[in-house]
Amino acid sequence: MMNDHRRVEIAIDHGGFEWNEERAPRLCSAGYEVVDFGAAAHDPYDDYPDFVTLLAEAVASGQVERGVAICGKGVGASVCTNKVPGIRADLIPDHFSARQGVEDDHVNIICLGDRTIGVSSGLVFGSNVCDSRVQRRRPAPANAGTSRYPGATRREK
Repeated sequence: MMNDHRRVEIAIDHGGFEWNEERAPRLCSAGYEVVDFGAAAHDPYDDYPDFVTLLAEAVASGQVERGVAICGKGVGASVCTNKVPGIRADLIPDHFSARQGVEDDHVNIICLGDRTIGVSSGLVFGSNVCDSRVQRRRPAPANAGTSRYPGATRREK
């Protein structure tokens, strides 16, 4: 199911700057509105917390629904965004995880590494975040909390 308003919020640092330069215009031409949280210029001395934290705070406050955080490898962006309460960010390695992360795991920020994904993958990942809908959780199965291993004890909370 598509959003009525196809919007992608993106935050990048110098490690993800090429992603923004090459792929954001392609998302725009594909009909997406791209909201850019920075960086506005390539500065080798900037760092991912300067930009991905702004995105994470906007998502956590409800100003935006979800976003894409991009740094060189995606790992730093994932660590940094997950420090903001209310954020469920994940490093996304493939197309399936981009869609399923949003739909099944309620990921609200996907993190990508500009140095680890190709141009077409980055475009698909960004559009998957925008177009995916969070699915309702199914009720827990009746046997939830029981061990399937004979003799094992269940750790209590």
